[in-house]
Amino acid sequence: MKLIVQIPCFNEAGTITDVVKAIPRKIQGFSKVEVLVVDDGSTDATVQVALDAGADHIIVNKKNQGLARSFQNGINACLELGADVIVNTDGDHQYPSQLIPLLTAPILAQEADIVVGDRDPGSNPEFSLLKRKLQRFGTWVVKKFSGIEISDAVSGFRAYSRDAAQKTFVFTSFSYTTETLISAGRRGLKVLSIPVETNAETRPSRLASSMIKFLSRQATTILRSYVMYSPLRAFGFVGLTLIVFGLWPIIRFLFFYVMGQGEGHIQSLVLGSTVFILGFITLVIAVLSDTIATNRRLLEIALDRLAQLENRKE
Repeated sequence: MKLIVQIPCFNEAGTITDVVKAIPRKIQGFSKVEVLVVDDGSTDATVQVALDAGADHIIVNKKNQGLARSFQNGINACLELGADVIVNTDGDHQYPSQLIPLLTAPILAQEADIVVGDRDPGSNPEFSLLKRKLQRFGTWVVKKFSGIEISDAVSGFRAYSRDAAQKTFVFTSFSYTTETLISAGRRGLKVLSIPVETNAETRPSRLASSMIKFLSRQATTILRSYVMYSPLRAFGFVGLTLIVFGLWPIIRFLFFYVMGQGEGHIQSLVLGSTVFILGFITLVIAVLSDTIATNRRLLEIALDRLAQLENRKE
């Protein structure tokens, strides 16, 4: 069994040594433990420092592609390198690497496909009061959309089985955390949370320049993921709502028309018809989107079977 710990990095020369050196190289259940660093176009000496610290593999993005794409590049590389289990951690040394055996244990015991390190964001003293409240709300939204029990949806300290990694695809360039959980829930993967402590903050988050921008981008990612995996429900709700609102002015016009006062309420008929047609068009989009989603699921099944055949050959 091979474990590969991947570390997406962007200008982490000051902390990457501590991260790499803290990773245990002997973990029960694994014959090999390797470290892969994904450098996202750093302008400092991150790559050389990581190599000096003992990293086994380095992937270099020629230009900055964002955390989500760096994460996906790392997953793809780990699979190509024959990883049976993949652990993702951050290059800022937020997560204590000595807890990696805790993350991998449920996967080795076949009790989970994905294990997430739960920082207890609702009460973590490293987070501000506003951040704690927002973390709770965001996690609640992800739980509703994904259908899985999770308490720290944006934690980047995670372990993936090979099968789960092969089913992980990130489409956004912002952050992989929420999107991959919604995908995992929709694909029936078993996700567990394990409490973990965090190291002291070494730098502010670089995901967004402000809290408002971070929230807007996370909300966009969550909404996009929900629409991608549940288009009929998402567009269907909007379409039915528009139809209901469109019917009301039409019924109002018909009432006055029967009473002989229809000429003064033509605007109600026009407004109601317009909204009703928009609702009908949205329902058509819902059906077409659901058909596309079905085709995507069939493609995912085909890719899964292809991956299984490749694993048998290995």
